[in-house]
Amino acid sequence: MTSVILVNEQDEAIGTMEKMQAHREAVLHRAFSVILRNKKGKILLQQRALSKYHSGGLWTNTCCSHPAPGEDILSASKRRLQEELGIQCEDLSVQYSFIYKAELDNELTEHELDHVVLGNYDGPISLNEEEVAAIEYVSSEELKMRMQSAPEQFTVWFRAIYQKLHPEYL
Repeated sequence: MTSVILVNEQDEAIGTMEKMQAHREAVLHRAFSVILRNKKGKILLQQRALSKYHSGGLWTNTCCSHPAPGEDILSASKRRLQEELGIQCEDLSVQYSFIYKAELDNELTEHELDHVVLGNYDGPISLNEEEVAAIEYVSSEELKMRMQSAPEQFTVWFRAIYQKLHPEYL
């Protein structure tokens, strides 16, 4: 059973809760979203596995998850990059955070204080097929075109991140 860190709007930890319960009850909790670029400036996107508990099959940022109780954002980001994509990346930095709330499929709600983590990576990738269906490096121009023509193909949190980061990073 995986627990998430419950937080207030100032990102102060106020407790923990089982992950699915937090998503069923729409309780604000800490999360992170990693976006990696390669040397060509292309962004590494992942398509979530169809079997994911929500947003299966949608395209999103490189990696996202929740830190475990007692785990900081960068350590959690490195852990999930390794677990989902077999990536070992030390070149990461937290850029900003934001709060969003969105109803999802399967009667779940995301209510997260999401820390956006940026990094650079050009090494090997090994997909964990339980987490990731596919990956793709995309240019900022292609991502902009896809976001405009078919935003429903992307996760709700990545659409919010895209609006905030573009064009500075993306």
